Amino acid sequence: MSVKERDPVTGHITTGHEWNGIKELNTPVPKPVWAFLIGASAFAIAWTVLMPSWPGVSGYFGGLLGADQHKAVAESIVEATDAKASWTDTIVSGSYKDLLANEDAMKFVRVGGKTLFGDNCAACHGLNAQGNPGYPNIAQAPTLWGSDPETIAETIRVGINSQHPDTRVSQMLAFGRDQMLTLPQVDQVAHYVLTLSDPAKAAQMTPEALAEGKQIFADNCSSCHGDDGKGLPDSGAANLTDQFWIYGGDFDTVRATIYSGRQGHMPSWEGRLSDYQRKLLALYVLDLRSKEAQ
Repeated sequence: MSVKERDPVTGHITTGHEWNGIKELNTPVPKPVWAFLIGASAFAIAWTVLMPSWPGVSGYFGGLLGADQHKAVAESIVEATDAKASWTDTIVSGSYKDLLANEDAMKFVRVGGKTLFGDNCAACHGLNAQGNPGYPNIAQAPTLWGSDPETIAETIRVGINSQHPDTRVSQMLAFGRDQMLTLPQVDQVAHYVLTLSDPAKAAQMTPEALAEGKQIFADNCSSCHGDDGKGLPDSGAANLTDQFWIYGGDFDTVRATIYSGRQGHMPSWEGRLSDYQRKLLALYVLDLRSKEAQ
């Protein structure tokens, strides 16, 4: 048996292999590596014994700890369903006044209502309910038929210009297209309408033009929007004196509205959503409006 050569620099014995004058050393595996391998092996064995692991013919080894994620998930679903059922009964049977004053109930409404609103209403009204072009800001703007809980719930139920037999009906006539007003009259009343929400614009009109626009408004628009332009909830006519515009508040858009008319649409959610879901949505919208009003 030959004695292996020892490297004079490191003190390790060589293996006897040599490549182009480079000799291979018989270097032992570092102790930290051994410690890691032993620890990892011990952990793997312990995990295999304690937790569900190896499959068998009729099932799998459940582990000594008896951990079962399928069971845990099933139990959590049952608990969540029971909790939801409790709040569902509370919301269905409670009055709007009592529910809006019940902070625990409103916490449930803010979670469930947000999901329901996102799935059914956000496509038109936006995720924050502040509207998209052609769709109203229902978080802040005055609602056409009133802002009380029962009115909002009824609007959700029957819709606007929908197929429901009790639908709310709202239509802006096409005063220019149908030749009820001349083109100059359309322009004059459009300028006047803009002064209702921004009185400073009145200074840009001559007294004669302002008076004529006001008279055109009184003769053709006040029956729906009121003499003061603040709208009439009975007819679902918009308030023209605030800063909220469904289609836009610039002159060209207001003029186009007067000339061509408008007829928005909101589907009826009766039959699509349950009584509980519609009430949850109404509460969610009311909660948004109360926050914006603060």
